[in-house]
Amino acid sequence: MSILEMKVPSPGESITEVEIATWLVQDGDYVEKDQPIAEVDSDKATLELPAEQSGIITLKAEEGEVVQVGQVVCLIDMDAAKPAGSTAEAPKEEPKAEVKKEEPAPVKAEAPKVETYAAQTPSPAAKKILDEKGIAPSQVTGSGRDGRITKDDAVTASVPAMGSAPAGGNRGQSTTKLSVLRRKIAARLVSVKNETAMLTTFNEVDMSEIFRIRKQYKEEFAAKHGIGLGFMSFFTKAVTRALKLYPDVNASIDGDFKINYDFADISIAVSGPKGLMVPVLRNAENMTLRGVEANIKDLATKVRDGKISVDEMTGGTFTITNGGTFGSMLSTPIINPPQSAILGMHNIIQRPVAVDGQVVIRPMMYVAMSYDHRIIDGKESVGFLVAVKEAIDNPVEFLMDGDERKALEL
Repeated sequence: MSILEMKVPSPGESITEVEIATWLVQDGDYVEKDQPIAEVDSDKATLELPAEQSGIITLKAEEGEVVQVGQVVCLIDMDAAKPAGSTAEAPKEEPKAEVKKEEPAPVKAEAPKVETYAAQTPSPAAKKILDEKGIAPSQVTGSGRDGRITKDDAVTASVPAMGSAPAGGNRGQSTTKLSVLRRKIAARLVSVKNETAMLTTFNEVDMSEIFRIRKQYKEEFAAKHGIGLGFMSFFTKAVTRALKLYPDVNASIDGDFKINYDFADISIAVSGPKGLMVPVLRNAENMTLRGVEANIKDLATKVRDGKISVDEMTGGTFTITNGGTFGSMLSTPIINPPQSAILGMHNIIQRPVAVDGQVVIRPMMYVAMSYDHRIIDGKESVGFLVAVKEAIDNPVEFLMDGDERKALEL
């Protein structure tokens, strides 16, 4: 018998453990080679685990279990024959259909009772904690296998408030364990607040010229390049230009040392099914507007399809996030460590502004830059954001060298 032991591969450098987020197959299923059999969460991304060979699979780890890189999580019997799935066997089963009265239906009917009982049964450790708190198992929703109450469920369970519940309305609640990725993000966000001297400076940009350029060239641009002309390419190029003018913004702290980067690897925040991801545009300073749009589209597609790799999200010297896509008017974005600054874009609102002594209506956007004051002074942060503003207000002069068609490669 040829049995393959499938071990957890290393998703990337410095990652030593992952969590089995979801099994995509069941114990005893026949799997094909390269078929996705599980989704695993690391502290950087959610990745699919493909079957290494075809055969009958035996699961050796449960959903929610944290396993080490290199640990065996399933076995595949490569000698097992693939189920035929033909209808030839169906006639053999038909005579048995006549013995309906002798089918053990009552036994099957009892199965839900067993599951319900298991769902209300705490583990020994959980029972002890619940007894100490004076909480009945029926008042706790289990997150373990088949709804079993785990120790974590018991620890987070709270004593019901005194007094009668109000008439009407749903009083239910549920407890869900955070994924490894979400727990890592939470820890990093807290560390940023605790370990950096983060400040935020604000400004506003006039989107009129970018609106005009997109309206004038978007159809020709899409026809020639096969991609849309969006806002992010203009902001990315505005950022790479500003980073050259203010190199201390393109830096990070390593102990007692400051590291300055001669390149601009721009992390672009993208919302995916597993949460916010930040794939990186490598050497964005050398990209054209078309190149930025093409790379962002490719990375965003990978994020939304769950195909993004850890390497494609590792690194980055500066981050751009666009809360405006969700309707945010103003925010203080949190730095993406070990970077030292982040630019936050927001929604675009038609607002009255004063231009040459006259009140006019313009499409305006608030922008925010959060920065680590340990290595970036107020002068540099404000100057950087002003440089971004002037490039967005006047992209033809500052981003296109006065030639719109050439810059758009038309």
